[in-house]
Amino acid sequence: MQRFLVRRFFISIITLLVVSVVIFAMSRASGDPRHIFLDDYSTQEDWDRLTVSLGLDKPYYQQYGIFLTDAMQGNFGISIKEKRPVVDIIGERVVATIQLGGAAFLFSIGLGLPLGVLSAVKRGSLLDAAGKLVALVGQSAPNFWLGIMLMFFFAVNLGWLPAYGRQEKLSIILPAVTLGWYYVAANLRLIRSSMLDALDSEYIKLARAKGVKPAVVIWKHALRNALVPALTFAGVTLGALVTGSLVVETVFAWPGLGQLAVQALFAADYPLLQGVVMVFTMLYVAAALGVDVLYAYIDPRIRYT
Repeated sequence: MQRFLVRRFFISIITLLVVSVVIFAMSRASGDPRHIFLDDYSTQEDWDRLTVSLGLDKPYYQQYGIFLTDAMQGNFGISIKEKRPVVDIIGERVVATIQLGGAAFLFSIGLGLPLGVLSAVKRGSLLDAAGKLVALVGQSAPNFWLGIMLMFFFAVNLGWLPAYGRQEKLSIILPAVTLGWYYVAANLRLIRSSMLDALDSEYIKLARAKGVKPAVVIWKHALRNALVPALTFAGVTLGALVTGSLVVETVFAWPGLGQLAVQALFAADYPLLQGVVMVFTMLYVAAALGVDVLYAYIDPRIRYT
């Protein structure tokens, strides 16, 4: 298993390096920040001074080398717009994004897993049909539309929940449900499919023939084997929920990294944009690596690959 984990770790490092190159190139292609800070009355001397202060007078490979060296030390530079260290700005927002992603993840697992199990156990019943309907709607409805509908009914019409912001404890419910609903449907379908395979296997038939209680057969023996592919998907889900909250944070005015990335893009603040995307990437890679470790412990066959 040690060889498996070392290999996964090096793959994660290579992924971060490749992403850093892409981020650096795309941030430069998003626009020249000098046009934002200099107007028509600026002189060539002003332009040259700003070019030097932003490090744009150096070749691209030197700019990337400086960016990578600083990033490895946790330094993403100074925000062009806010004139503050990028790390400080990200630190103010990252907690909100992790909270939202974590709440959406728990919602997707807490609802999708039991619905998937029950849908498989009650195959062909009304409960199974309802589960299929939930999966269809969840994977068809766009995030922004679902968020607006939830806001309209539960915040505007009923007044049960806050419509936007992060000031109240209940503010996280609507954005978390909006962000996690797609993955509720995905987990439901995946767990249902895996459970159907597990329930039709020989060891389950043997357990039933020995008189093992149905609840033990379903929730202990069948579910444990059905969770192996679901766990792999859970790693992708967790990373996607933490890093894919851009639309939801914008709809609900949630002060997280997704909203910050949009603001940095429109302001052509590429140090801030680079820092946000790098943090997103590190969170995603860390989630995937953590799932690989859990995967090796759950499935003994992985330990010797």
